[in-house]
Amino acid sequence: MERVSFDLASTPLREVNQFLHKQLQADDQRHFEVLNPDGAHSIAVGLDQPVTVEIHGHAGYYAAGMNKKATVIVHGSAGTGVAENMMSGRVHVKGFASNGAGATSHGGLLVIDGDAGLRCGISLKGGDIVVGGSVGSFSGFMAHAGRMVICGNAGDALGDSLYEAVIYLRGEAKSLGADTRFEPMTDEDRAVVAELLREAGLQHDPASFKRVASARSLYHWNADANQEY
Repeated sequence: MERVSFDLASTPLREVNQFLHKQLQADDQRHFEVLNPDGAHSIAVGLDQPVTVEIHGHAGYYAAGMNKKATVIVHGSAGTGVAENMMSGRVHVKGFASNGAGATSHGGLLVIDGDAGLRCGISLKGGDIVVGGSVGSFSGFMAHAGRMVICGNAGDALGDSLYEAVIYLRGEAKSLGADTRFEPMTDEDRAVVAELLREAGLQHDPASFKRVASARSLYHWNADANQEY
């Protein structure tokens, strides 16, 4: 398969993104490489064809944001908002991810081999996120739908104000957020975790994970119950 390389040391990022937006054919499956990213922001954003883009180095803010169909691999770490608002496809960060990884994602799979910062999966809308390490505070905050698998630990307020998303945690949470609780793992949960770990290339016993889900007491405001947020 044809491989096309872009070197950001000599080619402006705007030209690279414009090519990826305007010069791809329907169902284009070519393989692209981005060299010398040096932390540039918004690399490979808004892709809507099943191409593969490999970023050889560290990416800045919003790498692979709004991804649809494409596979984006970051051979390094990624800044704030990697795979933000992803619709489908796959984004794989080989290093660490900063704050807001996978925010508002509607579909697709985000894999982070290392740790993720604050608010990983905030307002998740249906995508899947697998983190090989730990996550920061308020991860899964107001997650509506989708699944998160965390192989390490979590900071404060994990899953604060969850809706229908489910978080699977292997380590310990410093604290759970409002209206969030641990629930028993079922056979279906273990099957889900096993499949997501397989897709992420990670090997852990699904039985070692705990299920974190909404207690569903904040779905509707009840003025007579003296609810506090």
